[in-house]
Amino acid sequence: MLYMRWLLMLLTVFSLPVNAGVKQDKSKKTTGPVVAGIATKNVTKRDNPFFHISPLPFQAPQFDKIKDSDYQIAIEQGMKQQLAEVSKIANNPSPPNIENTFVALEKSGRLLNRVLAVFNGVTAANNNSVLQKLQKTEAPRLAAHRDAILLNKKLFQRITKVYDARNKLKLDAQSRRLIDVIYREFVHRGAQLSDADKTRLKVLNRQISVLTTQFTNKLLAANKVDALWINAQSKLDGLSHARINRAAQAAKTRGLDGTWLLVLQNTTQQPALRELHDRATRKALFEASWNRAEKGGRDDTRDTIERIAQLRARKAKLLGFPNYAAWRLVDQMAKNPATVMRFLDQLTPAAVARAKVEAANIQKQIDKDQARLHQASFPLKAWDWLFYAQQERELRYKWNETQTRPYFVLDNVLTKGVFYAAHQLYGLTFRENKTLPVYQPDVRVFEVFDKNGQLLALYYGDYFKRDNKNGGAWTGSFVTQSKLLDSMPVIYNVTNFAKPMPGQPALLSFDDVITLFHEFGHALHGMFADVRYPTLSGTNVARDFVEFPSQFNEYWATDPDVLAHYVIHDKTRQTRPRALLKKLEKASLFNRGYDMTERVAAALLDMHWHMLGASAPKQQADSFETRLLRKDGVALDYVPPRYRSSYFLHIWSGGYAAGYYAYLWTEMLADDAFTYFKKHGGLTRANGDRFRKMVLSRGNSEDPVALYRHWRGRNPDMTSIFKY
Repeated sequence: MLYMRWLLMLLTVFSLPVNAGVKQDKSKKTTGPVVAGIATKNVTKRDNPFFHISPLPFQAPQFDKIKDSDYQIAIEQGMKQQLAEVSKIANNPSPPNIENTFVALEKSGRLLNRVLAVFNGVTAANNNSVLQKLQKTEAPRLAAHRDAILLNKKLFQRITKVYDARNKLKLDAQSRRLIDVIYREFVHRGAQLSDADKTRLKVLNRQISVLTTQFTNKLLAANKVDALWINAQSKLDGLSHARINRAAQAAKTRGLDGTWLLVLQNTTQQPALRELHDRATRKALFEASWNRAEKGGRDDTRDTIERIAQLRARKAKLLGFPNYAAWRLVDQMAKNPATVMRFLDQLTPAAVARAKVEAANIQKQIDKDQARLHQASFPLKAWDWLFYAQQERELRYKWNETQTRPYFVLDNVLTKGVFYAAHQLYGLTFRENKTLPVYQPDVRVFEVFDKNGQLLALYYGDYFKRDNKNGGAWTGSFVTQSKLLDSMPVIYNVTNFAKPMPGQPALLSFDDVITLFHEFGHALHGMFADVRYPTLSGTNVARDFVEFPSQFNEYWATDPDVLAHYVIHDKTRQTRPRALLKKLEKASLFNRGYDMTERVAAALLDMHWHMLGASAPKQQADSFETRLLRKDGVALDYVPPRYRSSYFLHIWSGGYAAGYYAYLWTEMLADDAFTYFKKHGGLTRANGDRFRKMVLSRGNSEDPVALYRHWRGRNPDMTSIFKY
C-alpha cells in the first residue's frame, strides 16, 4: 500500500487505469483540449471546479458543477504542477530538513489529489464510456508520474540525508514516523536501483497499469453481459415477489420486456441460489457466475491476469525479491509469505473437515427430499449448497430469510443500527443533508457531529447495485483529514444492495447488514483520523491492519442493545430482537466450514499467483488454479473459492495482491478486540472513547503491532479463529 498522501490517489481502491495517450490532429484547430476523444469548447481553469478548493462544507466535491470533460484537464495540470513542486524540492539549495523536504512533499499535488479522489470514486461507482476511455488514457501517464517522483535521484538523496540524521534531530513522534514511512516507501519502490534498472521498472509499471485497467473494464462488462436471462417465470419459483419484480425490472431496462434478468454480484455464489427451487436454473446461474470472464471473447480476463502475474514477478525480481508476495508483504504485519502460508495452512484442515461434515448433512437432506418426491437422488454440487443449507438452517434454527428480511430495512439498519452503535460508543450524531450535490441520485449524504456537537465529517452512502458500478463493497474518501492541510474527512461507503421497486423499502439479508456495519467501520477509521500528516492519516495503514476496525465493527450488528433499535418489521412495525438474537446466536456457526473454506481457497489462490518467480512461464489460469487448490487440499467440488482467479477483483485491480489473507488475519484481531470490550462492559462510551483515542484516530502514526499492543495491553491472541 502506498502510504504517501501525495501519491496515494495514483493507486486507487480499484486501481487507476490504462493505455496510450490521446492523439490530437494538429492540422485541425480546436477551441479547447481534447478529453478522451471529445473536444471541449472554451474551457478555462475558472470553468473547471477542480482548480479551486471547493467552497462546500469540508471541501466536499461540487458534483453539480463537475463534468466528464473536467477530469482530464485537471489531472494533466495536476501532474504538471506536482512535478514542478517536486523539482523545486529536489533542487532546493538549502540543506535538507523535515520542513523543506518531507513537509513540502506532503503539501505537493493538491490539485492532482483533489481531482483523483473524485475521479477514482466515480469511476468505481458510476462509470461510463467517456470515463473508461479517460482511464485508459491517463493510467500509463499516472504510472509514469508516480515513477518520476519515486525514482527521482536528487529527491531521494535529500530524503536519505534527513533519514540518516533522524536520531540526532529533535522530532515529535509523528514526524519521526513520517520520515521512516516515506524513506522506506522510496526504497521499496526502487529509489536505490541503477538508472538502467529504473528504466526497466518504469516500463514494467506502465505495462502493469495498462493491464490492470483492462482487467477492471473487462470484468465490469462481463458482469453485465453474463447476467442470467430467464424466459419463463416458473423457473424463478422460490424467489420472493420483490426479487422477481426486480428481475423483471432489470430485464426491462435492457429492452427485454416480458422476461427476467438475474444480475451477477462479484462473488462466486449468488444470493438467489438460496431460494431457487429449479435445479437447472440454479446450475445455469452458478455457471453464469463461474464462467462470466471465461467466454473467450473480448471480455475474457484470463490472458490479462496471466500477464499481470508474470509482470509483477519480474518487477519483484528487479526490486530484489524472490516473488511479488515477498515484495508486497515487507511493510505488512505478516512481513513475509512464509508467515501467511503457515497461517492459511493452519486454517485449512479444520475448515475443510468441517465443510465435509456440513456437506454430508446436506447430502442427507437432498436424499431425504428426493425420496419424498419419489425421485432419484443426486450428488451435492456447488449450485445446490446454498439452497439446501438454507433449508437445513430453517429446520434447525427456524431461520427463514424470506421471513426475516422484512425486519432488516436499510434505513432502520443504517440510522437505528449502524449510527446508533456509533452514538453509544463514540457519542456521534448524524443529520442527513439533502442539499449537497451527489454524483448519482441514489447517493445520500450525512453530516456527522462529534460528541461535543461540532461537525466532524461528511459521510456519503451509495448503497444500490448498478450496471456501471464495480461489484462488492468498499470505502474511500473524497477528502482526507490532515492538520497540516487543514482538511477534515469526507468519507464514502459503497455497497451493491438490491434496489427496491419504487415506493417499497429496501430490505436486506443479514449478510447485507453485516456488510453495512463492516464498511462503516472503515468509515469511522477515516472520520476519527486526528493526525498532522496526510500520509499517516486514517486508513493509510497496512492491508492486514486496515480491515481490523471494519471487522471489529461487525460485532455490534448482533449486540442485543443495537438489535433492539433496528430490528423492526417494515409493515407491522413489530420488533423481535430477543427472539432474533437467539436465532442469530444459534445460527452463527452454521455453514462455518463452508464459509471459511471458500475464503481460505481464495486467499491461497492469491498467494500462489503472487509467489510465482520471475523465471516461471506464463501460467494457464484454469489449470494453475485447479492444480494449486488440489495441492492445498481445498479443491472441493461443492465449495468453490469465493472468487475465481478470472474475476478476483481484489487482487488484480483492488489493491489486495498478496493481501486477501488480511480478511482472515484481521478477523483474529477483531475477535480478540471484542473479547476486551466484553470483559470491560461492552457497548460503552468509555470503551469507545479509549478505542478511538488509541487506535481509530491514530492512522499510521505508529507501527500497527505496537499500536494494538498499547491499546490491548498485550499482543493479540491469534488462537480463537482456529476454534470451531
